[in-house]
Amino acid sequence: MPAIETDGLTKYYGDVRGVEDLSFSVREGEVFGFLGPNGAGKTTAIRTLMGFQSPTEGTATVLGADVRDAEALREARARVGFLPSEPGLDESVTGRRLIRYHGALRGDVRSEELLEVFDPPLDRKVREYSRGNKQMLAIVIAFMHDPDLVFMDEPTSGLDPLKQEELLEFIRAEQRRGKTFFFSSHILSEVRKVCDRVGIIRDGHLVELEDVESLLDRSGKLVRVRVGTDVDAEDLAIDGVHDVEVSGDGVEASGDVDDGPASGEGPDGATTVSFTYTGAYEPLLRRLLEFDLLDLSIEEAPLEDIFMRFYGEDPTERIGRVEGETGSNDENEVDQRTETADV
Repeated sequence: MPAIETDGLTKYYGDVRGVEDLSFSVREGEVFGFLGPNGAGKTTAIRTLMGFQSPTEGTATVLGADVRDAEALREARARVGFLPSEPGLDESVTGRRLIRYHGALRGDVRSEELLEVFDPPLDRKVREYSRGNKQMLAIVIAFMHDPDLVFMDEPTSGLDPLKQEELLEFIRAEQRRGKTFFFSSHILSEVRKVCDRVGIIRDGHLVELEDVESLLDRSGKLVRVRVGTDVDAEDLAIDGVHDVEVSGDGVEASGDVDDGPASGEGPDGATTVSFTYTGAYEPLLRRLLEFDLLDLSIEEAPLEDIFMRFYGEDPTERIGRVEGETGSNDENEVDQRTETADV
């Protein structure tokens, strides 16, 4: 039985689309990446799966419980952990008291172990915490009852680079123990490090569902060559070559293979050419060996390039459009406080 399964899951806020027709499943024991920029619908999907809001259409199950069945979902949520993007913690009490409170509600079998890794200042009031300390306290609360499934919404937010890496390593270790993760993020490097499969969401719709390595393989390789002669884009007009950039002599030009000449030659007579390649290696190498080849490097295309294909822009520059997905408003703050208290 899948840990999570959705069938046409849809959520609208009046006339505003949150998510629409989401259909996917998350296998037990996997780290499933839910990838998209702010405003794409990631948080809406999590809130609906957690039962914080009802779907407009469609349905989903979480650990076998229908999200429309409040009683069944309440029982299932005893085995679920949740780390929201903005933890709604009671700031008038100390971290130690919050841990005791949540332990009394849901059980505490791991807080001592967790506090050795994530070490917020427990005897200070939460209002005095930095953003990173609040996040570390929220991580302890999310895992202290040893859940089978954990929803994580932008989990490294506020953490310094060392703690970010410690959290990712902790997730990998928990997966080895059989835990399942629904890992929502727009930080592509961390998705690559921990996720087995990834669903890419755009404007509330699932536009890709693939394991990470296959997605990267299908996205091609970044090729950079230096040749001892003048070269233009048309010289590399073979299947699989895209986005050719040619530079030399301090001048750069670019184009696809169909865009016409783009050439340059450096002071030493060398020309540098870079492009994305999605074909087989043999025809590429045959073509490159026709030139005076000085240097060749082939690298995996980054996940950022995948984003560019789906969004046509830098995802970090997108402005969120769905209520509760970005910014700070009263509804968002109320929802976050409710999520932390009720899980």
